[in-house]
Amino acid sequence: MQPSDYPLSEVPRSDRKGRISTSVVLLGFTFFTATMFAGGKIGTAFNLTELIVIIVAGNLLLGAYASALAYIACKSGLNSVLMGRFCFGDYGSKLSDLILGLTQVGWYAWGTATIAVVLVKTLGLSAAWEMPLMIVFGIGFCITAMIGYKGMDVLSRVAVPAMLIFILISMYTGLTEAGAGLTEKNTSSDMSFNAAITVIIGTFVSGGTQATNWSRFAKAPEIAVAATLAAFFVGNGLMVLTGALGTLVYQQADVVDVLLAQGFVTLAVLMLFLNLWTTQDNTIYNFAVAGCNLLRTDKRRLITIAGAIIGTLLAIGGMYNMLIPFLVLLGTFIPPIGGVIMADFWFKYRGTYPTLSDASIPTFNWVGLGAYAFGSGCAFFSPILPPVTGVLAAATAYIVLWKLTEEAILRTVNN
Repeated sequence: MQPSDYPLSEVPRSDRKGRISTSVVLLGFTFFTATMFAGGKIGTAFNLTELIVIIVAGNLLLGAYASALAYIACKSGLNSVLMGRFCFGDYGSKLSDLILGLTQVGWYAWGTATIAVVLVKTLGLSAAWEMPLMIVFGIGFCITAMIGYKGMDVLSRVAVPAMLIFILISMYTGLTEAGAGLTEKNTSSDMSFNAAITVIIGTFVSGGTQATNWSRFAKAPEIAVAATLAAFFVGNGLMVLTGALGTLVYQQADVVDVLLAQGFVTLAVLMLFLNLWTTQDNTIYNFAVAGCNLLRTDKRRLITIAGAIIGTLLAIGGMYNMLIPFLVLLGTFIPPIGGVIMADFWFKYRGTYPTLSDASIPTFNWVGLGAYAFGSGCAFFSPILPPVTGVLAAATAYIVLWKLTEEAILRTVNN
């Protein structure tokens, strides 16, 4: 019997999905509350024209990065953690597994705590309800992820159109109430364009790196690229714009709070539930995939429930209050993984991976690990677009190091 969703192997052509399926799953992933807070952060720092330019630029860069990985994922049938075996080595890839898995379980803890706290506040419940609700949602949100791609597909087909309708209703109401005054609002921050674009990219670049978990299921590369670009350019851009406008008009970044301010209580609760569920199941699915590669096990459902339990415990313990800055920091160290993967695929393997089961993979690929370390260092110290700097630096370092290694081997053979 084939393990659920091929956690340790390529997705066969017989199990590939079409444009609608791939698109709704990825859009459900990018419809995320935390992204709206990023929009709220930049919403008061720029005038409306500048804001639109920044949102387009930031999400176009994010979408291009995620789409480049999506193409490789679809063509190879592999996700990022399995690609990591080629560029980091069989055991070297465990480094990326840990980084990606830790990030995702952290976001899961944040989402689990968020829905409990917001529901208690919205419904006027006692604070004593927070812990029971965290347990219920912490376990409940992982059900569709345990089912796998099919479960997330079904949920997203219902949730994504509903959320789009809720967001459009809220935006129309807000723009109507703000009127012409929206373009006349004064900025209240000295945030630079560079910092604003970095915030947009950094908030969801970890998700963009792991979106290969679903783009690898696409029937054709053009479907994978189009669906990923729609999710990370259009979908993520809509979330940022929603948060920015909500802050400008209502001083609230989250569309749930905005809907409440507009008097749409029922829509607010539904939006909260659907928004977090469609991201939470994707997030814990990402954790499970990374965990399967780390432990070399095909028990994806078991790893999923284990991750949900860990995330729930983190939420109950209050660690979610400290996780967001840490996770954003990790966003600096995740993009270089994608840079190494892209350089390895196009430069070393010339656009075609061998079958994973037949490939000769070293225990550690020091070229890839060295390039990743260099890219991460450049991203950490870069004053200009750290995520983009990390990707470009890591890719360049990989090409240079691999070329030097090849030349050294040739000299040794010739001597």
